[in-house]
Amino acid sequence: MLMAHPHLQLQFNHALPYGAVIHERGVQFVVFSRSATAMRLLFYDDVEDMEPSEVIHFDPDTDRWGDIWSVFVPHIGPGQLYHFQADGPFDPDRGHRFNGQARLIDPYAKALAGHFLPNDDGIVRPPKCVVMDDYFDWEGDRHLKRDLSDTVIYEMHVRGFTQDESSGVEHPGTYLGVIEKIPYLKSLGVTAVELMPVHEFPINDMNGQLLDRPNYWGYDTMAFFSPHRGYAAGRDPGAQVREFKQMVKSLHQAGIEVILDVVYNHTCEGNELGPTLSFKGLENSVYYMLEQGGHYYKNFSGCGNTVNGNHPIVREMIFHSLRYWVHNFHVDGFRFDLASILSRDRGGHLVPNPPLVEAIAEDPLLADTKIIAEAWDAAGAYQVGSFGGERWAEWNGLYRDDLRRFWRGDPGMLGAMATRLAGSSDLYEPGGRRPYHSINFITSHDGFPLNDLVSYNDKHNEVNGEGNRDGDNNNLSYNHGVEGPTRHPGIQKIRKQQIKNMYASLLLSQGVPMILSGDECRRTQHGNNNAYCQDNEISWFDWSLVKQHEELLRFCRSLIHFRRSQPTLRRKFFFSGEQIHSELSDINWYSKLGTAINWKYDDRAMICLKTAPDEHEDPTGEGRDVLLLINNGHESQQFILPAIAKSTKWHLVFDTAGVSPRDYYEPDAGPALPKAGTIRLPEKALRCYVASSDSPSLRPHPSNR
Repeated sequence: MLMAHPHLQLQFNHALPYGAVIHERGVQFVVFSRSATAMRLLFYDDVEDMEPSEVIHFDPDTDRWGDIWSVFVPHIGPGQLYHFQADGPFDPDRGHRFNGQARLIDPYAKALAGHFLPNDDGIVRPPKCVVMDDYFDWEGDRHLKRDLSDTVIYEMHVRGFTQDESSGVEHPGTYLGVIEKIPYLKSLGVTAVELMPVHEFPINDMNGQLLDRPNYWGYDTMAFFSPHRGYAAGRDPGAQVREFKQMVKSLHQAGIEVILDVVYNHTCEGNELGPTLSFKGLENSVYYMLEQGGHYYKNFSGCGNTVNGNHPIVREMIFHSLRYWVHNFHVDGFRFDLASILSRDRGGHLVPNPPLVEAIAEDPLLADTKIIAEAWDAAGAYQVGSFGGERWAEWNGLYRDDLRRFWRGDPGMLGAMATRLAGSSDLYEPGGRRPYHSINFITSHDGFPLNDLVSYNDKHNEVNGEGNRDGDNNNLSYNHGVEGPTRHPGIQKIRKQQIKNMYASLLLSQGVPMILSGDECRRTQHGNNNAYCQDNEISWFDWSLVKQHEELLRFCRSLIHFRRSQPTLRRKFFFSGEQIHSELSDINWYSKLGTAINWKYDDRAMICLKTAPDEHEDPTGEGRDVLLLINNGHESQQFILPAIAKSTKWHLVFDTAGVSPRDYYEPDAGPALPKAGTIRLPEKALRCYVASSDSPSLRPHPSNR
């Protein structure tokens, strides 16, 4: 190996922070390892270099304080490429997996460059770390701090959003490509994008070859501080950092927040058969949950290993990462993949008030951010409704399942549907939480998109190469008579209507709606419900669908804008159910005959009347009473308006059975509900009426009480 040049005067400055820290006269490199017996720093001149151009040896007497190795290297700066390399015991039965030949990614690397290079000699050569200068001209950009209750989330994949040639962007599949499509996002009306993982993950395999099944989704983290290099248009090392910041700044200028889907529950190093790329080669028994003496890995993630998130060292790293993305990249929040793993102690047991979960909620630098849990894991933990207290919102998996079952036509779902429309108080109110703690969704990246949910009974994942064994078998979907595409006009009609039903239900529910990218224009995965490895047209956004399904797109846009204009649909408190006066409460449920609903026997139809919020929740006074008529039966139904509502003039806003432009009307512009108070709804239909602007709310104002 090469030795350091004799003229280099290496010196120890500070033990923290970790990573590559730029100083006026050079760069300080800091890394944690408790059990290493020697540490080296490998420098490279080019991303394609197989061997280092220089090797710096840490002096264990002067360059190590406690378990922290730190060395200052003068006369270098941003753009320097490097790896760490550590000697130590290889004793898997005691949890040690040091390999003195391994090139190690800095756990705190701020950018990676290049790919895995061929390793014919058995030495894995991962992408190289890049010394980065964090300076960027933000031009005064700050977090938007929109209330969670006012948020509409759009879940999307950075590459998939513009990679298809139909996108017509100059930089397809990149952060810059997203910038080019901001006018579309703004016109849609969403207030936040939730980006599928952008932390660094492997593009190709450990031998430098493209993966047979590429990790398209990105749930395989390799570096928690580095934006994914594969989404950069520029090819210079570190371009992804600059372009990611440009994307965030541009989205903020359009009034759109950025939420990151983060994977702190496992890494791409896999199980005991996986490669040594970073954490394994620095302190395996600290970074991972181990079992059977340390030889094997606990696998609560389903991906081979589990990050030991409640170990103090790892907890500190996760905090540094979260704070770095908030402070340095201006992101507005995080969705934590398999967040229940964060509730497990160092032995893997679920514990109350887990330190990491509690600390994220209490961290002062994260106070203005949105924190959202996927409140389950791959080992059976399911904490929907009970994750982390008042600071944490959750993906509401029960909302997804109940809405799918209801519109599929499963019996006995009327009460569950009402509960979900009203904000899932059964889940969140007992713990002192609010409707906005429920992130409502019907589809996400994981499973069928909305088009396929109404077009397939079964998954069709053969192209994934796993014999159609992968993916969930319980999709709660219904093809309406034909599996997949059909020209049958009746089936086409009911499928479109069902998509509108689910969209309308989602946007008219209390809670925070999350929309899957492409659902607004019927993007299809052709029955694939686990497209994690499909970096192709199966997963990409086909922009020709925007024109092809402009009727549905108009309907979805209108729903989003109506929701954002209507405080009645964005309450910060649960409905009390208490009577406002003798005949009315703040939310009211009726049978199709306008009488009190019998949850045991009324099964296919209901009326919901939501009164406008009071001045405490809506000081603007813009809220109006909203009336929903829902027919989930297989035949048309006659509805009779409840007596209390007949004194109000109601205008139709949304009709899921209507044909454009008669499926949506501006408030006050739609047909008035007949004065007789009776109306017939076709099968599988939802209608939303809003009280006329010149009609006083059924909720009496304080001056009228």
